[in-house]
Amino acid sequence: MPILWTAVFSTLVILGHRAIPNVLGNLGSLVEAFLPWSGLTVPLLLLLAVLRRSLRGLAATLLPLTAWLIGFGGQLLPRDAGAPDLVVVQHNVSDENPDPAMTARALLDVRPDLIALEEVLPEAAPAYAGVLDPELPFHAMRGTVALWSRFPLVAADSADIRPHDLGADWNRGLRAVTRTPAGDIAVYVAHLPSVRISAAGFASARRDESARKLGELLRADPADKLLVVGDLNTTVDDRGLGPVAHRMTAPPADFAFTWPASTPVARIDQVLARSMTVTRLRALPRTGSDHLPLVAELRY
Repeated sequence: MPILWTAVFSTLVILGHRAIPNVLGNLGSLVEAFLPWSGLTVPLLLLLAVLRRSLRGLAATLLPLTAWLIGFGGQLLPRDAGAPDLVVVQHNVSDENPDPAMTARALLDVRPDLIALEEVLPEAAPAYAGVLDPELPFHAMRGTVALWSRFPLVAADSADIRPHDLGADWNRGLRAVTRTPAGDIAVYVAHLPSVRISAAGFASARRDESARKLGELLRADPADKLLVVGDLNTTVDDRGLGPVAHRMTAPPADFAFTWPASTPVARIDQVLARSMTVTRLRALPRTGSDHLPLVAELRY
């Protein structure tokens, strides 16, 4: 019976995670942030069923396995997305990065058209620019977020995503317009506030408020083609990112975990598109940051 009930519970979590309330420690958001790992119950239940020589236990394991395959099985299938029209790199470079120039060179290896960076300290900005400018000659920086582009930037300004209880010096949003051969694309570079996991639960109030503000900017933005690139400090499954994710096209079925760099368990760095399609996501090898760089291929 324990195997059966555990299998049923796991299945309900995978398929019905939206029904988990956020009233107690933001439990729903916490589950959704690590939802792909819910599949770990399958091998554990299989092992338990084998040890107990339980045919019913083996059969019960099919419940969470089927639920997980419905939600995430597509991420295991190979596919040919074709040649991209646009390549975008997203990277939280870390304000403790010991070698900004090395990090910048690593990002250029994939020949991107756009590079969005977060946690760029003023004293490190020249090192990034010295490497990136020759290949991507157009760039803009607001606060600690920056964008480098192969194409001209015809507009750039701060994007106000600041939570109400933070000072005016907190500036982690940028909106720029890059003029590509296929037309203008509005690009938001955003670094949403961090979350904390403690005994009290999942503390995400500032991040959620910042996501709502970003969502309102997206709702009001008249641009046809639009990108949101940044460290959003959660996954696209998390309802806390709903105000942003619901206004963008769903990303492709790729795990591409980016955090923490030492043992990646979640993709909290995102490249989201409107009126374009992200066809492929992949993480690059580790740099001097606690995040892995994320590469997105897009088709117009």
